[in-house]
Amino acid sequence: MAKITQRQAGSQNIVAFLDMLAWSEGTDNGRQSTNDHGYDVLVGGQLFTDYQKHPETLVALPKLGIKSSAAGRYQMLKRTWNALREKHGYRDFGPLNQDFGCIELIRGRGALADVMAGRFQDAVQKCRKEWASLPGAGYGQHEQKLERLQAIYVQAGGELAS
Repeated sequence: MAKITQRQAGSQNIVAFLDMLAWSEGTDNGRQSTNDHGYDVLVGGQLFTDYQKHPETLVALPKLGIKSSAAGRYQMLKRTWNALREKHGYRDFGPLNQDFGCIELIRGRGALADVMAGRFQDAVQKCRKEWASLPGAGYGQHEQKLERLQAIYVQAGGELAS
């Protein structure tokens, strides 16, 4: 069997981290009735079908006393997506661009090198203000437990730094 390179391990860690974020945000964790692995989920659980642009749907969340435009696998807000689209030239809100956008958000939080190197806890700490479901986010929404997120990450093929 060929030895896996550091670059290949880093790429797999990115994929696993994205899968963990989708699970954490509740878009791809088996509870949704979607075949698109969460790329088609609005905050609150409704689905959308048009990937031409961010759905821009403002959903009331009475339990939290807020309205949110979060959508897609990584629950990106309309304003966040629009900034990413403008900066990187994304033509649609399709799955590939959602993945690219999510990676850019991780990079923007200074966590991409941590993700690639398997420094899971450091990456989550740096990303917690981007995703309300991460532990320590402090947005008043349900935050997942770090241990459970790490287990999801490892189950998705992520490797932890020694």
